[in-house]
Amino acid sequence: MAHPKRRQSKTRTAKRRTHDKAVAPTLSVCPNCGAMHLAHTVCGECGYYRGKLAVEKVAAE
Repeated sequence: MAHPKRRQSKTRTAKRRTHDKAVAPTLSVCPNCGAMHLAHTVCGECGYYRGKLAVEKVAAE
């Protein structure tokens, strides 16, 4: 197994880790009901996706 001969500097390590960060999910407004939902997913409130009914919502009793 490879073993480094020299220690990697803090700057070099930090440069490699610049892209390791949390990103907020992209939210979209549903054109049918106006609720916020994840982009490219079915709306959890009304069940519509791209203007068409994708999931039939059951009325709460």
